[in-house]
Amino acid sequence: MSFRAAVFSRSCLAMGLVTALGGYAARAADPAPASTPVPAPAMPAAPLRLPGEGRNMPDSFADLAARLLPAVVNVSTTEMVRPGEDDDDGDDGDSTPQVPNFPEGSPFEKFFHDFMNRQDSPNAPPRKMQALGSGFIIDPSGVIVTNNHVVRHADQITITLQDNTVLKARLLGHDDRTDLAVLKVDSPKPLPAVPFGDSDHARVGDWVLAIGNPFGLSGTVTAGIVSSRGRNIEQGPYDDFIQTDAPINKGNSGGPLFNLKGEVIGINTAIFSPSGGSIGIGFSIPSAEAQGIIEQLRHHGRVTRGWIGVRIQDVTQEIADGLGLKSPHGALIAGVEPKGPAAVAHLQTGDVIQSLNGKDIDGRALPRLVAGLAGGSVAHLGIWRKGQQMNVAITIGALPEEKTDKADSKPASKNPAQGSLAIAGMGFTVGEIDDIARQKYNMAEGQKGVLVTGVTDDSAAAERGLRPGDVVTEVQQAAVNTPADLRRQIDAARAQHRKTVLFLVQNADGLRWVPFPLPEGSGH
Repeated sequence: MSFRAAVFSRSCLAMGLVTALGGYAARAADPAPASTPVPAPAMPAAPLRLPGEGRNMPDSFADLAARLLPAVVNVSTTEMVRPGEDDDDGDDGDSTPQVPNFPEGSPFEKFFHDFMNRQDSPNAPPRKMQALGSGFIIDPSGVIVTNNHVVRHADQITITLQDNTVLKARLLGHDDRTDLAVLKVDSPKPLPAVPFGDSDHARVGDWVLAIGNPFGLSGTVTAGIVSSRGRNIEQGPYDDFIQTDAPINKGNSGGPLFNLKGEVIGINTAIFSPSGGSIGIGFSIPSAEAQGIIEQLRHHGRVTRGWIGVRIQDVTQEIADGLGLKSPHGALIAGVEPKGPAAVAHLQTGDVIQSLNGKDIDGRALPRLVAGLAGGSVAHLGIWRKGQQMNVAITIGALPEEKTDKADSKPASKNPAQGSLAIAGMGFTVGEIDDIARQKYNMAEGQKGVLVTGVTDDSAAAERGLRPGDVVTEVQQAAVNTPADLRRQIDAARAQHRKTVLFLVQNADGLRWVPFPLPEGSGH
């Protein structure tokens, strides 16, 4: 990877200052005409005073860095990649050989073509792939935290300490959902360790230090501030990242983010970068979320999470308008898992969960907060159901293991079926579910609802992700089984002068609520 940066020499800056000061000096040296009154010297301006917090700005990070560096380690992994396996899991970028552009038919083109074919051949020997990342010691006995994506699939893990001591490491446990892993090394002497701090106390604008091994440059220290809190970067269901402008690059993954007390408040895990290098937007897993996960991995090798068995989505303004809520607040239930904790507690599709144990929540925060609850404990939910507030006690379950096999979905036709009813102003058509539709869209025998048979390009339906083969099961929280049912519910919402109508839509991915702006006029 090459780096290019604009460079301004000190001589250029110095010349600019000399020119400016020289012009000022020349004007001052000219004697003023006798008839021109000489102005009185200006009083010196009062010194600029910063707020009290500004006086906490450090003159240097050197003492803090010297204390923390010994606890930050280099994590090196080796993986034997066999033909046909993916080899893009490392943290050191794309290592796939690139074929040069040789003239067509040249001997060099044939040579490289044959070489690449041998590499991909089933009989080709395994290749050794290496990756680099960062980590930090949390216990003098040799317990180390890093990112899961740094060590996953590794056949061998090596730790290099600040004094260049090299130790073999073993994996105690890893968690895909939060991208955390815990390692253990055996050392004849206690190792320097760093404590965790409380990331909930970190404020936007606070100074932070990132230490790691970007591009294999071990012991690199960078400084910045907390740029934002609670970032969701679509990495997983529990995203709640700290954003920082402290430079983070490839190889920093798994390294610590420190506050000025020398406490770990984050684990550096991702960057936003069109080029692959730092542009000042990095993301760290907050210590408040990571500590519980790390303790489980350290002692049990795996993570158990709380679960209530619902599919939820955020309540947007459109959804709030459709439900009759005064403000967009809470987590809207789009589906209830049969025999799950929510089903036992009689929660229903269309309920809005607005609080958990007395704390207001939204759809994005609910999975993370529930995951932190112990299985078997009882939680109290504040529910909004069709205009009424309710309190529901629910026994937290354990999150089931993730299923990896999914039924293959067949491509859907865009052509409306015969007998379809067009929904005016919304851009889609619907029809009844028959045996042909069940076979074409691989539906369950007892599937109920109204089939979406066609979607107009650039329509409101297309913008909201509606596709042929989707099934509308409810409109305004009322079940619909025929196109006529759907039309009646839309007309009823229009008669109530609603601006938005809510559809509960089912497809291969599950259930979700889809808000539609209600068009003026008749839906016939």
